[in-house]
Amino acid sequence: MAHSSRTNVLTSQQDDFPRWYQDVLEKAELAENGPVRGTMVIRPYAYWLWERMQAEVDGRIKATGAENVYLPLFIPQSYLAREAEHVEGFSPELAVVTHAGGKELPEPVVVRPTSETLFGELMSKWIQSHRDLPMLLNRWANVVRWEMRPRLFLRTSEFLWQEGHTAHATREEANAYALRIHLDVYRDFLQNVLAIPVLVGVKSRRERFAGAINTMTCEAMMGDGKALQMATSHELGQNFAKAFDITFASSSGQVEPCWTTSWGSSTRMVGGLIMAHGDDQGIRIPPRVAPVQVVVLAVKVDERTMTIGSSLVRELITAGVRARLDNRTTQGFGRRATEWELKGVPVRLEVGPRDLQSGHATIVRRDGGAKESVRLEAVSTTIVALLESIHTEMIEAARQRLMDRTVEAASVTEALDAAKAGFARIPWEQLGEEGEDALNREAVSVRCLQTRQGTVPGNGDLASDLMAIVGRSY
Repeated sequence: MAHSSRTNVLTSQQDDFPRWYQDVLEKAELAENGPVRGTMVIRPYAYWLWERMQAEVDGRIKATGAENVYLPLFIPQSYLAREAEHVEGFSPELAVVTHAGGKELPEPVVVRPTSETLFGELMSKWIQSHRDLPMLLNRWANVVRWEMRPRLFLRTSEFLWQEGHTAHATREEANAYALRIHLDVYRDFLQNVLAIPVLVGVKSRRERFAGAINTMTCEAMMGDGKALQMATSHELGQNFAKAFDITFASSSGQVEPCWTTSWGSSTRMVGGLIMAHGDDQGIRIPPRVAPVQVVVLAVKVDERTMTIGSSLVRELITAGVRARLDNRTTQGFGRRATEWELKGVPVRLEVGPRDLQSGHATIVRRDGGAKESVRLEAVSTTIVALLESIHTEMIEAARQRLMDRTVEAASVTEALDAAKAGFARIPWEQLGEEGEDALNREAVSVRCLQTRQGTVPGNGDLASDLMAIVGRSY
């Protein structure tokens, strides 16, 4: 176990993974509980990480043609009542406002748990004909779902997310767009930026989003073998369109209901990043998303090392690297090095008096702790290449864990046994909804259904030859 910057130890992952997670959040100064139970304070370093994630996801969303909007925080309760299945799914989680301005409201309003109903009401105004389609909208905001068992970043009563909503002329167009979001936005970001391999598939009927006809999911394995749902895309069919009169006049003049989708990812990805890559020394952040990719650390803080350190930071920034100089004089070198290790910065560049005498600096990798001496003039080119290597090695290590801890099962008993340490793959036709009931009674769930090749079934077809991915989840 490693000492943190506050000379406390982190609980070992092997001894108590949930306690380790809480220790990391506290000692790496990432987040803490808010004053109201279930709420969360995101501290600057973690919010900086969220902003990096947000920028990457937002760019991918815009590349699909969607535009950002902002919608109100409050939703009339009557809106939710218009889509019965939707409100039934969210009723226990709703926060309802009955008084405001010192008076009882004529109609209670709900603090948004999600905005299908509000988008539905607005799309019914904004869409008139086929020329208005497809309508592709997204928003970044906070939502409230009153959580009974809160856990920072994973399940909180208020969290940050993006929520996309689209309307299309046909189911085929809606399905193709939802699938594009799922693969080209979510899967691409999770694997190519967060270095987290994900299993893509569809949810079983009982696991679908309330009111959806199909839910696609990205499921990741955490360091303790449990699953975390990282992002979802929903085909809402014509359910919301009919409830909110979202119709369009076709080219032949016939009025038809639209086919709609919704999709989202949230600050849960921060928790997923911590649990997928962290170790007993703290968090490990993949270079492509790291707010600080390289910290230049002076072994001895004096004028010469600070001058050289500042010069190296400028060189790295010019080379496109997010670099930072730690010039604090109030803390010893070991304490500062441990702090950056705890915070998961991918590379430390250590500059000491003996290094400078020989014209070298020492590169220390966070992912494995390997050290390398490099000439000062070669620092930037070496580090640029190293950052890419680190990303590749981190995702390969995560893929290997996923493979090693996924077992082929032939029965519910075998699936339950495998779920103690990881995932099980079992034919859906063999498991079925009766087997799913048996799993649920043991706090194990079907995380997703895939084709045997590991791809997303077309149009959420649950009748084809599918494999169920089974595991315990957060």
